[in-house]
Amino acid sequence: MKVAFIGFQHGHISALYRRMVNDPVDWEIVAACEEDPVAASFAEKTWGVTITHTDFQAMLDQVDFDVLAVGDYFSIRGARVLEGLRRGKHIIADKPLCISLEELNQIQNLALDHDRKIGLMLDLRSNQKFVTAKQWIDAGKLGKIQSIHFCGAHSLNFANRPKWYFVENKHGGVINDLAIHGLDMVEYLTGQKITELTAARTWNAFAPQVPGFCDAAQMMFALENGCGVIGDASYIQPDELTREAPFCWRFTLWGERGVMELNCSPGEPIIVYGPTAKEELLPCAVTDVPDYLQIYRDELSGTPHLFGTDHILNLSRKTLQLQKKAILCNS
Repeated sequence: MKVAFIGFQHGHISALYRRMVNDPVDWEIVAACEEDPVAASFAEKTWGVTITHTDFQAMLDQVDFDVLAVGDYFSIRGARVLEGLRRGKHIIADKPLCISLEELNQIQNLALDHDRKIGLMLDLRSNQKFVTAKQWIDAGKLGKIQSIHFCGAHSLNFANRPKWYFVENKHGGVINDLAIHGLDMVEYLTGQKITELTAARTWNAFAPQVPGFCDAAQMMFALENGCGVIGDASYIQPDELTREAPFCWRFTLWGERGVMELNCSPGEPIIVYGPTAKEELLPCAVTDVPDYLQIYRDELSGTPHLFGTDHILNLSRKTLQLQKKAILCNS
């Protein structure tokens, strides 16, 4: 597949660029566009990106390609995706895909009408700890999951965060930015779909420099089996804490037969509290669980996947609906 990139305004997209550069059998990067000269220079010097275009429309007109990879600032992503779909391109993007339900409706209609595939960089599902936890849950060892708490605490690192984050209408909300990972993992771990979006709230907690920027968010929703979920997806982790701190994507699952706690921090075991004992599970060696890019590649080859295009569109919709609830709450 021939791939063209638009936008390098967030570091996540550099990981996708490297993956594709290192896999020339499946992917050929034929173009990379960044319209902001400062961001373009940074991408070239820091991530080794070869910028070929500084005008998105010119790249679309001049380059033959199959897949558009989108990593621009959040509020422009929807427009980039829509233009790619109108040109008949498949789409893979850093999250979020877009920042409004109106954009998502258009994206979904175009993707379905023209059989275009949508990929999103949701990488927790292939984390060995979460794969191990899912195997334990699928085996019924916790019984029916009745309640889930999760925390996706991130450090804001205000001085190093891209400045567009704090420009009005460019970010689109912390729930849409972060919480989609939490929603994705809840559906993955339990095998249950989210059916009720109960409540959401955002507020400015730790970024007094930009009082209009809501850096903290909490939400409540329910699954089809009645399980209740309370989540926090915020930039509330002190900058001094390392990425190994156990607060980023930390999950507690309460089942009829036991309780499980895990997080994405490497080196920490999964803890299971059973009726009579506490047990530590070490992550299993996983070789056959496809990650987001393998799922996307398979879909492009004609093999549908449970966590493919339909899942991404549905998950994006639920996340945007929670973000909208939070905005209404703040108003």
